[in-house]
Amino acid sequence: MSGQSPLPAARAQELRDQLNYHNHRYYTLDSPEILDSEYDALFRELQGLEQNYPELKRDDSPTRRVGGEILSAFESVDHETPMASLDNAFSYSEMEGFERRVRERGEIEHIEYVIEPKLDGLALNLLYIDGVLVRGATRGDGQTGEDVTSNIRTIPTIPFRLHGDNLPDRLEVRGEVFISIDDFKRLNQSQSVAGEKLFANPRNAAAGSLRQLDSSITAKRPLSFISYGIGIQQGGEKAESYQQLIEQLSSWGIPISTESQVVSGLDGCAEVYADLLSRREVLPYEIDGVVFKVNSFQLQQKLGSTSRAPRWAIAWKFPAEEATTELLSIDLQVGRTGALTPVARLAPVDVGGVTVSNATLHNEDEVQRKDVRVGDTVVVRRAGDVIPEVVRTIPDKRPHYTEIWKMPNSCPVCGSEVLREEDKSVARCSGGLFCPAQRKEAIWHFASRKGLDIEGLGGKLIDQLVDEKIIATAADLFSINSEQLSSLQRMGDKSADNLVGSLSKSRKTTLPRLLFALGIPEVGEATARSIAIHFGDLEPIMQATIDDLQVVDDVGPVVAHNIFTFFRQDHNRKVIESLLRSGVVWETIIPQERLPQPLLGESYVITGTLRNMKRSEAKERLQAMGAKVTGSVSKKTTALICGEDPGSKKVKAETLGIQVLDEEGLQSLLRS
Repeated sequence: MSGQSPLPAARAQELRDQLNYHNHRYYTLDSPEILDSEYDALFRELQGLEQNYPELKRDDSPTRRVGGEILSAFESVDHETPMASLDNAFSYSEMEGFERRVRERGEIEHIEYVIEPKLDGLALNLLYIDGVLVRGATRGDGQTGEDVTSNIRTIPTIPFRLHGDNLPDRLEVRGEVFISIDDFKRLNQSQSVAGEKLFANPRNAAAGSLRQLDSSITAKRPLSFISYGIGIQQGGEKAESYQQLIEQLSSWGIPISTESQVVSGLDGCAEVYADLLSRREVLPYEIDGVVFKVNSFQLQQKLGSTSRAPRWAIAWKFPAEEATTELLSIDLQVGRTGALTPVARLAPVDVGGVTVSNATLHNEDEVQRKDVRVGDTVVVRRAGDVIPEVVRTIPDKRPHYTEIWKMPNSCPVCGSEVLREEDKSVARCSGGLFCPAQRKEAIWHFASRKGLDIEGLGGKLIDQLVDEKIIATAADLFSINSEQLSSLQRMGDKSADNLVGSLSKSRKTTLPRLLFALGIPEVGEATARSIAIHFGDLEPIMQATIDDLQVVDDVGPVVAHNIFTFFRQDHNRKVIESLLRSGVVWETIIPQERLPQPLLGESYVITGTLRNMKRSEAKERLQAMGAKVTGSVSKKTTALICGEDPGSKKVKAETLGIQVLDEEGLQSLLRS
């Protein structure tokens, strides 16, 4: 009827559409059409409707940006396609090398690049289904990140719903969360007024804000988002170049960099790099370099990627920021593997917005080469997240009392002899598994997921166990009882019983896991597995010569020497003997030359929760049969093994026509 107010549901949808439109005009296009007061009136009207009619509340409502959800912890989430890193260049000559490789691999002379400022923020992955935002996750390790959906809903530049025609059915949007320089200054002003601790720099503030368990705190932080690409896209119009892609994202309402442009060849790259470097201080946000990406998707596909980064993109980093200060002392830091690193203790100095009081000196050779002495005035450099380092001294300001620094002969923590192998730059404490400085890290490494996988034994608990002198080596873990655990902070009776059960369960392990867990320098997961398969049992490995060890794939002279030396140390053998007395066991492996490899050349992906075994166990058993086990589904995948709640990988496998096996199918495969 004429003059009658629209029904609540219709009015709520009308308000949502209007607010989403004005959000896009304000935050993405920087071209608002209405006054803030008019926007606020629309927002309050929608809030009122949703309060009076709770059934009208929707996840994509603009009112959801106020936050308020409190989580106990972040859930892990698998990215539909891995989030790769970028290789870096620090000079024109390194950029020349990059372009030469692109030309040679791509068999092309003329190359178009799209450039974008390299924002100093936190990588984020957004998942849209049918144009609606359903999930946000941090980069994590590239394969798996943290689910921060509640928090990213508070970021005004991230649209809840894409607009436009021909939207993808499923779309991963990648980008950077950051805080602008002006917003950062205002944030610190408000922190100061409230008597709260100030943030060191915009990046730290952004990262801390995004990872708040209480989304109402995130909502109060001035976070922004700019997209730099996509992961998976299913359905919708697909671009043929990167430039087309970002224009397409912008048309759907996703914010992109206003500095993005297409350039030709290395000269074009250098010109833009110089321009952005000159304007770095006046840009509204912090950047630490410029990203160059091959524009053509066809050429990108031809160039491919390494295991960690695409071959068609590179970040040309800006020169590191530097400052001068006084070197107060040189201390030695003892690492998990006994490596001794000289660390400069400095008079605190601001370097690129971060207060620096410690800086690495790398090793003894570097200290001698730079002739760094206590009392010197030194130049300190910090580049992005890299640990600050002492670049050089200023000889004109050197006091007369300084002395040349030398590596001590004994470990500053346990007093054991310091050893340095010939032709090696790293000196090590020979204290091995019993050196207190190495103890906590060594035990944490032993108990880690890739080691003996002791559930419930985290870093803080290990700290308490060592500090209270309940354990001194990894072998002592298996003599802990519930009463000892219950006496520790934040450890109730049930948690103590659970950990004792977990320790008992972990006694049954595999030889590759045990080798990795021992923490032998430069023996990672893959190398441990190769050694285990070659020798079959621990005793032959302990008795092997350096020449015997070098026969194994992945084992060169350095790794062979590390393994040989490790098993010749009495204290290491004593720990192993204690482990055996504690009941740690594993199955002997058939040596590689006699090992059947029925799945050699095949590739599998495991997803979801398996009922009868851990995914790690399934992975090990498939690898033992010669298969490759990867983290993402591709056309090269032989089959996807699905447990309960498989998630998006099953959808992708079905889309690609990849065979899907349930847990019964996995058992059948392993029996084969």
